[in-house]
Amino acid sequence: MTFLARSTILAGALLAATCATAQTAAPAKVAETSKGRALVDAKGMTLYTFDRDAAGKSNCNGTCAQNWPPLMASADAKASGEWSLVKRDDGSMQWAYKGKPLYTWIKDTKAGDATGDGVNQVWHVAAP
Repeated sequence: MTFLARSTILAGALLAATCATAQTAAPAKVAETSKGRALVDAKGMTLYTFDRDAAGKSNCNGTCAQNWPPLMASADAKASGEWSLVKRDDGSMQWAYKGKPLYTWIKDTKAGDATGDGVNQVWHVAAP
């Protein structure tokens, strides 16, 4: 087997392993925010839950979703453990943690901000 053929096989194996890891990785991580430990998205932005959501259903659409952007899931995302998927009214998919849909807050401007906690007494930092 030539060096090029071995390199191609190795590259393909690494790509397959990376794809498998990406599909099973949690859509958020835990980080320190201005309100303590919380779930954050890939950019470090604090995630929130909405008291008016029903179990496994988002009730934040339209203007609400413009101010509280949902943590969107890709078409090939798979639920795993405490992470699930919620189908939004427009048919898109959103991540949920322990059945609660997750959102960011448009007024958080940098990673670690948690200015949405307590807004209208219905928005809360998503606790791990």
